[in-house]
Amino acid sequence: MQVGIVSDTHDNYSAAETIATVFADRGIGTLVHCGDFIAPPLLAAFEGHGFDIHGVLGNNDGEREGLQATIDGFSDGSQLHGREADLTVDGTSVHVLHGDQGIETVNERADSGDYDYVLYGHFHVAEKRTEGDTTVVNPGAHFPTVPADHRSVAILDTDADEIEFVGIDA
Repeated sequence: MQVGIVSDTHDNYSAAETIATVFADRGIGTLVHCGDFIAPPLLAAFEGHGFDIHGVLGNNDGEREGLQATIDGFSDGSQLHGREADLTVDGTSVHVLHGDQGIETVNERADSGDYDYVLYGHFHVAEKRTEGDTTVVNPGAHFPTVPADHRSVAILDTDADEIEFVGIDA
């Protein structure tokens, strides 16, 4: 199974539309958003693609009730989890947080050994690293001042246990 990972869309609707198209073209069934959607209208870019959406709240997310209601409307499998989430996707254990809790908290989750993957955002820098048996991934960001090489998303292939980064030009 392939899982689309995105973070820090910061109301960049154009980027969200491009991301949705990339994920739909890749057959993504589950989309994980690591926070900083900003407002509910951004989520309309993901409608109609059949994604189950799992998201956590970032430090800039407002209108939380609207975000909750919008995500709940996508599918029975979609959920806004709060500040952190523990997911199991195709037998793969995943922890999701925004990252504004501090890089120390991200590292603590990874060092716990409880997860195959720890996914986070906040720092607007695409990253993949390994801590013990845990892969730590920041998919990049879509804030206007983010350099082009960090305007990306990540795709987790649970069968191959691999992460691929895809640049987003929007």
